[in-house]
Amino acid sequence: MNRKELNPEESPSARFGQRLRTLRDRRGWTQDELAARVGCSGTHISAVETGRRPPTPRFAASIDRALGTGDKFERQSRAVRHTALIEGFPEYVTHEARAAEIRLYEVGVIPGLLQTPEYAATLEADAVRREAITPEQAEERVALVANRQATLVRSPSPLILAVLDEGCIRRPMGPPAVMGAQFARLLEFAELPNTVLQIAPFAMGARRPFSLPITVLTMPDRSLMSYAESSQRGHLERESTFVLPILTAYHQLQAEALSQAASVAMIEQLRKGTP
Repeated sequence: MNRKELNPEESPSARFGQRLRTLRDRRGWTQDELAARVGCSGTHISAVETGRRPPTPRFAASIDRALGTGDKFERQSRAVRHTALIEGFPEYVTHEARAAEIRLYEVGVIPGLLQTPEYAATLEADAVRREAITPEQAEERVALVANRQATLVRSPSPLILAVLDEGCIRRPMGPPAVMGAQFARLLEFAELPNTVLQIAPFAMGARRPFSLPITVLTMPDRSLMSYAESSQRGHLERESTFVLPILTAYHQLQAEALSQAASVAMIEQLRKGTP
C-alpha cells in the first residue's frame, strides 16, 4: 500500500497529521479502527493525516481521548487554525505537485509559482503591516512559495500555461530592484521549454472571461480539476461537468491575450522603465 510521505515542516496541518499518523501506527491501529474510536470515517482520518482537511477542536479533543494524550492534539489544533493558509489551499497544493498540466490566470499580483523570494516577502510584509497576518504566518507563506516551485522541478516537467492580467506586471511591489528581479524571473520562465506566458491587456475589456484568479489542473490520468478562492476559503472542483466550461473559457482567454512574444516585449519595456 502506497502512503503519502508527510513533511512536518510544510505547515501546521502537516505537523498535526504527521504526529497523528505516528501515534496511530505505534498502537497498530488502522485509520478505520481509529475512526471507530473517534466517531468519524477512515476517510476523514486520512484527510487530516495528509493535511487535506484541518482538524476541528472537537476532532482534536476526540483524538486526545482515543490516544490518551491529554490535551496535546487540542492545543496543536489551535496552531493549525491560526495558519496563514486559507481552508482548501493545502489540499489544492497536494494536487498541484502531481499535475501534468497547470493553467493559471491571475489578477493584481504575480502568482506564487512565478514569484521571486523577494517579491513574495515584500507581498507578505505588507500583509503583516496591515495586521492581516503575523510575522510567523508571513514566513510560512513565503516558505510555501519556495516549496511549491521546488515540486515542479521534476521529470517529466509539467506544462505550465500562465496568463497574467496586465495589472500583475504594472502594480509595483517594493523597490525597483524587487520588480526588476521579478521581471527577469518572468522572462526566464517564458524561455523554458515547458511553459507559456501571456499577458491579458487592459484593452481586452469585457472580452476577459474571468474576473477572479482561476487555476485548472490536468492530472496524469488526464482528469481535470479547477481551483478558485474567495476571501475566506478555496474551492477545489473535481467534477468534469463543471471544470470543462472553465477550461473552454481559459482557451478563449488565451486566444484574446497577447502572444508570448508580445507579452515578453511588454515586460522588457517595463523592466527598462519605458511605458
